[in-house]
Amino acid sequence: MHKTEFGFGIVGAGAISGIHAQAIAAAGGATLAGIYNINRPKAAAFAEKYPCRVFGTLEEMVNDAAIDIVCICTPSGLHMEPALKAIEAGKHCLIEKPLEITLERCDRIIEAAEKAGVTVGVVFPSRFHEASRLIREAVDAGRCGPLVFGDVDVKWSRTEAYYQSAQWRGTWQFDGGGALMNQGIHSVDLLQWYMGPVEAVQAMTANRRHKNIEVEDTVTATVRFASGALGTIECTTAAYPGALKRLEIVGTAGTLVMEESSLLKWELAEETEKDQRIKNTINGKHASGGGAADPMSIGYAGHQYQVEDLVRAIRNGEKPLVDAHEGRKSVEIVTAIYKSAQTGQLVKLPL
Repeated sequence: MHKTEFGFGIVGAGAISGIHAQAIAAAGGATLAGIYNINRPKAAAFAEKYPCRVFGTLEEMVNDAAIDIVCICTPSGLHMEPALKAIEAGKHCLIEKPLEITLERCDRIIEAAEKAGVTVGVVFPSRFHEASRLIREAVDAGRCGPLVFGDVDVKWSRTEAYYQSAQWRGTWQFDGGGALMNQGIHSVDLLQWYMGPVEAVQAMTANRRHKNIEVEDTVTATVRFASGALGTIECTTAAYPGALKRLEIVGTAGTLVMEESSLLKWELAEETEKDQRIKNTINGKHASGGGAADPMSIGYAGHQYQVEDLVRAIRNGEKPLVDAHEGRKSVEIVTAIYKSAQTGQLVKLPL
């Protein structure tokens, strides 16, 4: 597709849709063409803030020639239906995490996209941080030696008002899970991106603060990777006051630690001049609050990079960094963790 600019349509008019709108405005080769939301006044208010056309129906949007890519920003368990309509109309999609809340629904999106020959990207902006890229390069080059541990720590805070702000929040049907599926999944994606396929998980969940939701607010899991390395996943929305998410990659020849979007530790047995320069940049500063206590204390830069990556991929006939197959991987791991917590058993992957 040889276009200088791609028209984006957004489905959903919540807070995350605003992040998408800002990302599209800042991205090269992209323009916001329209918004559709089941609540028309809400869509109109969105279009007032982020100037674009308000579509009366989803069908109208996906069949409009001005729309090339549809951003799906609906509740997690309502991603599949608008995605399938967009795909059927020949539109590419950028779907907020998670891709969907069950593997079956993920697979329906993947199969439809492959049949239609369109590209689907899944929003995992943490992969686009400079620190994330540096860690991936070091791991891929084997600079940490055989990997020993891969650990993620997401100790966030969410108020009762957060879960009460929409009827779908905290439900299995529309949220697909709690702290892990919605907050921790970014870290789960990074963990498997660095450590490789997960072979088995053992998990427990609890509700320590939020007693009136169907899903968990606290989860811990031990992980065995196909490489033989081990790991842990800790995630909660019950912590006070909430802390930036943390990821550690530990190998026999190196330890790399990232907090939110910044490197905290870069220690490698065989150090180069580039490693010293990287270590000199470690200062503990962060571009945003990372959503630790406020879900909207995030910037749009990661989304912008992801929009630009998707546009580049479509233009060049390539895969985006996080395509639908990549987006499915974290859903499978989270699903396995929930299954382990519910059964008390070790759960092996693939499911």
